[in-house]
Amino acid sequence: MADKNIIVVFKSDAMGVTDNQGLREVLARKFLALIADAGMLPKAICFYTDGVKLVCEGSPILAELRALEQRGVHLVICKTCLDTFGLANRMRVGIVGGMPDIITALWRADTVIDL
Repeated sequence: MADKNIIVVFKSDAMGVTDNQGLREVLARKFLALIADAGMLPKAICFYTDGVKLVCEGSPILAELRALEQRGVHLVICKTCLDTFGLANRMRVGIVGGMPDIITALWRADTVIDL
């Protein structure tokens, strides 16, 4: 499994589809913590559209993302999305990239997990 190129994608501000934002945040936090604990680290996590909110000040999963980044997981954040939401100054983890960076990561992936 260590040699597989797995990419996780966050395109919303939590995980799943429900009106219960708290549940969606709990699920995202648990997912990230459990994959880290199990050593099932993706090569990268890409964030675009509302997903960029997760890497910014006040995010409910910022601690989990920092821990994954410290373990070598690349966090790629869409610059256009940050700029559109006015969040560039509130980003606290990851690297700013463009759509070409996200496309390259997805194209090279063996598996893409869309959250």
